[in-house]
Amino acid sequence: MTHAFHGRREDRRLVTGQGKYTSDWNFDDQAHGYFLRADRGHAEILGVDVSEALASPGVLAVLTGADTTAAGFGPAPNMVKFPGKGGSKMKPVPREVMARRKVVFVGQEVALVVAETAAQAQEAAEKIVVDYSDLPAVVDGEAALAPDAPVIYPELENNLAFDFEYGDPAGVDAAFAGAAHITKLVLDAPRVVGNPMEPKAAVATYDAAKDVYDLYSPSQGITGMRAGLSIGMGLPEEKFRCHAHDVGGGFGIRGEAYTEYLSLLLAAKKVGRPVKWVGTRAETFVSDHHGRGARLFGELALDRDGKFVAMRVMWIVNAGGYLSTPGAFTNTLAPSSNITSIYRIPVAHGLHRVVLTNTTPTTPYRGAARPNVSYLMERLVDEAALELKIDATDLRRRNLIAKEDFPFKTATGAVYDSGDPAGLLDDALANSDPAGFAARRAEAEARGKLLGRACCVFIEPSGGGSSPREETFIKFGDSGNPVIYTVSGPSGQGHETVFPEIVGREFGIAPEEITLRYSDPDGPPLMGDGTIGSRSLMSHGGSLLLAAREVVKKGRDLAATHLEASAEDIEFTDGRYSVKGTDLSITLLDLARKSAKNGDNPLDTMFGMPAPRAFPTGAHVAEVEIDAATGESELMSYVGVDDAGNIINHTLAEAQVHGGLMQGFGQVFDEVCLYNSDGQMLTGSFMDYCMPRAHELKGLKLYDRPVPSPSNPLGAKGVGEAGATGSVPTLAIAVLDALRGVGVKHLDLPYTPSRVWGAINAARAK
Repeated sequence: MTHAFHGRREDRRLVTGQGKYTSDWNFDDQAHGYFLRADRGHAEILGVDVSEALASPGVLAVLTGADTTAAGFGPAPNMVKFPGKGGSKMKPVPREVMARRKVVFVGQEVALVVAETAAQAQEAAEKIVVDYSDLPAVVDGEAALAPDAPVIYPELENNLAFDFEYGDPAGVDAAFAGAAHITKLVLDAPRVVGNPMEPKAAVATYDAAKDVYDLYSPSQGITGMRAGLSIGMGLPEEKFRCHAHDVGGGFGIRGEAYTEYLSLLLAAKKVGRPVKWVGTRAETFVSDHHGRGARLFGELALDRDGKFVAMRVMWIVNAGGYLSTPGAFTNTLAPSSNITSIYRIPVAHGLHRVVLTNTTPTTPYRGAARPNVSYLMERLVDEAALELKIDATDLRRRNLIAKEDFPFKTATGAVYDSGDPAGLLDDALANSDPAGFAARRAEAEARGKLLGRACCVFIEPSGGGSSPREETFIKFGDSGNPVIYTVSGPSGQGHETVFPEIVGREFGIAPEEITLRYSDPDGPPLMGDGTIGSRSLMSHGGSLLLAAREVVKKGRDLAATHLEASAEDIEFTDGRYSVKGTDLSITLLDLARKSAKNGDNPLDTMFGMPAPRAFPTGAHVAEVEIDAATGESELMSYVGVDDAGNIINHTLAEAQVHGGLMQGFGQVFDEVCLYNSDGQMLTGSFMDYCMPRAHELKGLKLYDRPVPSPSNPLGAKGVGEAGATGSVPTLAIAVLDALRGVGVKHLDLPYTPSRVWGAINAARAK
């Protein structure tokens, strides 16, 4: 991916402070909100005394769970509509918008104070007295399933919300019975905090005359936000107008309507004024949905030739105190599509158990469940190679799906659209100097360091969605210059740059002539899903491409009329319609200007298509050096070869891989949410929670090996999550490869210096 940098159109606005994030929205008569949050992990609420808070200076209102319950507000929607094990259904969890009967995690909202200033709201909130009766807590997913575990919801036996089973258990049992070798592993995928640059925030307004609510919030898609507000408040979707201009990071945790938003909308109606709330970083840690959080059990069966014959997995998913909208889906049906990864495995069986605990709820986080899939699969392959004394790269190569076998139907019924796994592996090795590794390891040993290397492969789903169609709109109006509309905008992906590029290429005009409007409640009503699941280019971009082609087609008939010629004699090249064999011509933009009438234009075009799906693939190689005296790890080199289909803008694609790699690096080396036994989060600030630094991700070399996807008109595949999906197993196995030299055989993530140092010293003491 070595290409000239052309920049992003949005960058100048953002780096010069002209962006408009949620905290930049202000109204002349706005009030300010502050949430009182639970300070304990599990407790009954015996009473809430707000009298002193109500009497405090500047206070306009205090809302509690009694108010949101009286308003008829209900739980957030859930994406799980499919059956679980044995046809069972997901058990409903009685989620309260603000806690009224009990609290189930530290950080849950108990009251909302609305005052003239933010400081007054906070000061008043500190005067609220909550009478709690503490209950025993459970914070570990596996422990929560034990018969004697504390019960969080009486409706849930053993705190189990959903059991999801897929594959062929009988076939797997038979294959395992005849296998020459079976490898088994149990791994932790620790929960992490998303920590976007922009904390959770919202401004809520209510128009009494129109009976309409407006919500300004960081969002990965206004259609999903509107649907969540509609279900939560029990009102039609047309009652809500959602706004999201600039969004300071999404990563999956900005994809749904948080319960704070419902309370703020109720408060705006109650006080008759806009209500603004900007969360603190401490609130981000305890109330933003977390990512990951699962214990992964895996078994891989092989025959005498080292061919994979079957696999069996079980995930115990720590979903937190209640189920987020997509959380259970992300950890059940979603990973079943690629659980066998990029390998030819004839039969597979999976059981995913979604468990509730007294911790912050979890949701998709960059890569969603894909890094868990690749981490478990690649660790199993690497462990099998060690046990069988086979070169790990050779073992991978023996079992890869062949390029000519695509489209490939997996053992769990998914269909991989296209790919070249062996080619990716060849390129990754060719660009990472495997022959020189022995010398590099010896040189590191001479300096008292441990050097490890890993080469991993992966495949992941991208695209799709819950909406039946992805709609976009191209409007010319009186100006003649096109304005393009999508339902969802960026949280760092560069939509303002790449979408006009796609349309500009079809129109033969400069992208600068085109304006993108996204998440615009005043735009045309459109169906579609948000910027989630590495789908934007395939779905929004593909729909815009087809809409642009439809515009060109319409323009040919208009040009024929204008130029007094037959439509068959009109050709379109470089933005200009011409009559064949003559010098008669008109540009598309001039035609649009001449055709405009009263704000409408015959070239205006809406287009919709089913949301496409594709499976990007990759092969990554890392070398990691460890200081045995301190346990500190240092990335020495990283080579990534990715198949993201056709690349439209290499700068943006490479940036997306960088971002994913950085978050994968954080998960492997730095980040972890730790709780004590009563549900208190021990890593609730940047003093305790380590974030990766830019200088740590060095020695990067990224390459393309595209195989265009047949699923969409751009031939694109997702790229935004590949870095996280590929880096987690690659970095983890590189560390373990280094540690094996001193006798460390297993170590759970994250590989912090203290954990690595402890493992080295424990191994040496044996």
